[in-house]
Amino acid sequence: MSKILSKQEFAAAARQGKTVWVAGCHDALSAKLAEDAGFPAVMTSGFGVSASYLGLPDVELYTMSENLSVIRNVANAIKVPLIADGDTGYGNAINVMRTVREFESAGAAAIIFEDQEAPKRCPAVATSIDILPLEENAGKIAAAVEARRDPDTLIVARTDALTVAEAVERAKAYVAAGADLIQPISRCFKTIGELRQLRDACGRPLSLQILGWLETDLDKSDIESVAGLAVYPLVSLMSATEAMRRNFEKLVADKSTQNLPQPVTSMADFKAFIGFSDIEELQNRHLMRRVDSPYK
Repeated sequence: MSKILSKQEFAAAARQGKTVWVAGCHDALSAKLAEDAGFPAVMTSGFGVSASYLGLPDVELYTMSENLSVIRNVANAIKVPLIADGDTGYGNAINVMRTVREFESAGAAAIIFEDQEAPKRCPAVATSIDILPLEENAGKIAAAVEARRDPDTLIVARTDALTVAEAVERAKAYVAAGADLIQPISRCFKTIGELRQLRDACGRPLSLQILGWLETDLDKSDIESVAGLAVYPLVSLMSATEAMRRNFEKLVADKSTQNLPQPVTSMADFKAFIGFSDIEELQNRHLMRRVDSPYK
């Protein structure tokens, strides 16, 4: 694994537009796997959290405290910085202030807040999206900035505006309110030129969720020309879903693990990865009293 970024180094890189490439995760195990692969940061995807925690669509059905429990578990499982999906902040500006403090205390190095009305709708599938008045959401971003205890906790303002002009207007207002990065949705912007227009207009690096046309039409240099954060939010969830679906279908048909279509990790490899040896070492030191114990 490459050098782990401190929270301060992570924040500085993102703010300066030195693109940090990020893997989305849906639980502590997927976060550990992303870290092990070498990603310098991970993000808890609300889409993934809703699917894995509740088995339901991403329409803000889970509560702030339920999301917080996932964030805390992920942060405890990894050493790299964690970006948390804060959805709409779970209420008004005052609710957002509590959300920031709770997420920050749980270990989030960055928090994303969107400007939809609550409960939100996932822009990847929703036919219509209702967003808050600009002034109201700018107030929520200002409240989030005021609430953070660590100035290196990044506040990412997402706008779900569907026209370039409105997205630019909102981005400028959110930057004026103190946002560190601006996150557009892929439905609004259709070219790298439009994304550069947004970045230049708001004067802040972008936080990009690499989905849809951003996956197929942009290369690494395009993304790095505009983004402080570049996130692949759903690879973990979709990879796990496809592998388990195919293996479960074969397993229920054959009642045997001998011909599973997807390879599985060996028990020995998984035990080593998940940290059994570390726990055993701690058990040996703290649970077994030897004659030479320092605790006598």
